[in-house]
Amino acid sequence: MTEIEGAAVPGRLLITRTTTGDGVDVVVLVGEVDLDGSGHLREVLLASVESAPGTVVDFGEVGFLDSSGINVLISAHRAAESRGVWLRLAAPRDAVERVLRLVGVDALIPCYPSVAEALAA
Repeated sequence: MTEIEGAAVPGRLLITRTTTGDGVDVVVLVGEVDLDGSGHLREVLLASVESAPGTVVDFGEVGFLDSSGINVLISAHRAAESRGVWLRLAAPRDAVERVLRLVGVDALIPCYPSVAEALAA
């Protein structure tokens, strides 16, 4: 199942949610994760952790992540934890990975070099 969530902000953030054969959601982000798109991202991630046994968020095509995006990830992590499901991050570019490390999100939410590694973990 592939569900195109659509652009949160046209031209700035595209969110695609796909479900693997074993029910795990892969949420692919393309663009910038900032205040303009974080509300829509929150909705998608919370829906994913409510319905799937696990969620991988693919940051491979994200060039920018601000504090509103960090807050969304933390909220999704808490929701996943409360349901007993998992949330993993995958393929962050250098700039995004740096932000994740600076604020300690990488210590809270497992982060993998690729989507395949996140799914296999």
